[in-house]
Amino acid sequence: MACELPASSGVPLSRWSASELAREATRRGIVEQVSDLTVWRWLHQDAIKPWQHRSWIFPRDPRFAERAGPILDLYAGLYEGERLHPRDYVVCADEKPSIQARKRRARTRPARAGEGQRVEHEYERKGALCYLAAWDVRRARIVDRCAPKDGIAAFDALIDQLMSQLPYRLAQRVFLICDNGSAHRGQRSIDRLQGAWPNLIVVHTPVHASWLNQAEIYFSVVQRKVLTPNDFPDLGALERHLLAFGRRYEQIAAPFRWTFTRHDLHRLMTKIDAAQPVAA
Repeated sequence: MACELPASSGVPLSRWSASELAREATRRGIVEQVSDLTVWRWLHQDAIKPWQHRSWIFPRDPRFAERAGPILDLYAGLYEGERLHPRDYVVCADEKPSIQARKRRARTRPARAGEGQRVEHEYERKGALCYLAAWDVRRARIVDRCAPKDGIAAFDALIDQLMSQLPYRLAQRVFLICDNGSAHRGQRSIDRLQGAWPNLIVVHTPVHASWLNQAEIYFSVVQRKVLTPNDFPDLGALERHLLAFGRRYEQIAAPFRWTFTRHDLHRLMTKIDAAQPVAA
């Protein structure tokens, strides 16, 4: 029963809890009486957790494996079957748009004995900005900037900032991994960026696969450590905090431990192919 969706048996729940399972087991006559703690213990023994859920999506890009493979190779230090040169760099870039500055109506109170930080629920919106970052995969270095909004001009300014400084300006090759956002989508973005910087090689992730872009991991760190809770009096303070965090994080940053390989990709695609319905 725990491995059924509640709706499949007419129960108006989105997912089971231990107490709801105990109640339903009694209603169905499976047991005369059982506590929710007993149900939880039984499920815990078999690592069944119906109260948890994760989102997932089928790859939509027909060239998913073809586009994902080279990115996984770059993370493993390879390009077209050969080891990367010491003067080759792999950089992931992306933007985090529409970050609001929320000024709380009452001052945030720091933690004290027996109590965590307290943040006023109500706030005033003080505008929003876009945070852009380029993450050097092997060196764990960050090039970042803020802009009033996302778009081609803001993204190109980030790449200009990256490529105009050492070691990237004199690099043999800089592999730029980015997703298919509107500011860096398709062949036009490749022509534009590589036209401006001849040693740049743009590598796009598959559609709906921005999880392959390690810049997303860095943004998740920013979300946890800077933007939660969101309490900034104005956009200037928000920008200063974001850029200061980049410099602080670089002091302790290490390359992300990327474990998804070409072998994992092959297994994933085999599993997806098996799950797809066969055409009549």
